[in-house]
Amino acid sequence: MANVEVVSRQCTPVCCSCSEVLLAEDDPGYRRIIQRSLETWGYRVTTARDGVQAWQIIQQHHAPHLLILDWMMPGIEGPELCRRVRGREKGPCSYILLVTAKDGTDDVIQGLEAGADDYITKPCDIGELRARVGVGQRVLKLQNELIGAQEELRFAATHDSLTGLWNHVAIFDLLGRELRRMSRYRTSMGVLMVDIDHFKKVNDTYGHPNGDVVLKEVARRVGQGVRSYDLVGRYGGEEFIVLLSDCHLEEIRKGGERVRLAVAATPIKVSGTEINVTVSVGAASSSDADSQQDLLARADVALYRAKEKGRDRLEIVIGTGA
Repeated sequence: MANVEVVSRQCTPVCCSCSEVLLAEDDPGYRRIIQRSLETWGYRVTTARDGVQAWQIIQQHHAPHLLILDWMMPGIEGPELCRRVRGREKGPCSYILLVTAKDGTDDVIQGLEAGADDYITKPCDIGELRARVGVGQRVLKLQNELIGAQEELRFAATHDSLTGLWNHVAIFDLLGRELRRMSRYRTSMGVLMVDIDHFKKVNDTYGHPNGDVVLKEVARRVGQGVRSYDLVGRYGGEEFIVLLSDCHLEEIRKGGERVRLAVAATPIKVSGTEINVTVSVGAASSSDADSQQDLLARADVALYRAKEKGRDRLEIVIGTGA
């Protein structure tokens, strides 16, 4: 089945990266005290005994983003860790709390300029530590929410709101990219135009809300009928477009048949009624086309032929003439 994007929008104190803490402290006794306090407050704690181990953990794929770093540690000191973290960040930012026995103004400035977000002096007041770590958690939670909102906007801009498929603009952009890639690697791709047969009758008989149910289910079945790396978009109305990458003629034909059979396999249930739904499929290969427009035109001609010949069938345009 074609890939479906899922965006996670939840961020709770006990189940997300906002509550995962890396504690880097070389004093074993002090490290245990801070770890126990953090765990009592509901945080999941990963500990490091020195700066080198902390840096190794930070570079891992699922490393915590809430970092409590001691200033003075063997191997790599806290400020240098801060600089390294800031130097490698490309995605979500980490929140760094620097723990230091140095409380002079110059020391504080040095730590903050190295990339720390906040600092707390040793020995830590436990209440103050809890409050400062809580600030970091809120900042990370807000960051996650903003990232989630950006993902929602990106998804809305590129996907059809009813079916969740790529929208008209996005699928055409993807088609252009795929054609350039096929040209680069000297291979070919296929395009399927898929149209629901007699869809106006469905709307007229069962109403537009039920017509939307049919559209969504057909979209799902088309996605089931293709490979995980193929691309499916809503062309408009009751018409869909499928991009079959790295396909020659026979593979395109088989792909179109899989889609047609996936849609017709079982009736679609709407409002207690079962509707037999079929699609007509027009196919074309990039190996026969001179351009993106030519490829789409060929697939469209093939679709028209499929409808002319009785619907619920696949037609493919082959050769130099459409």
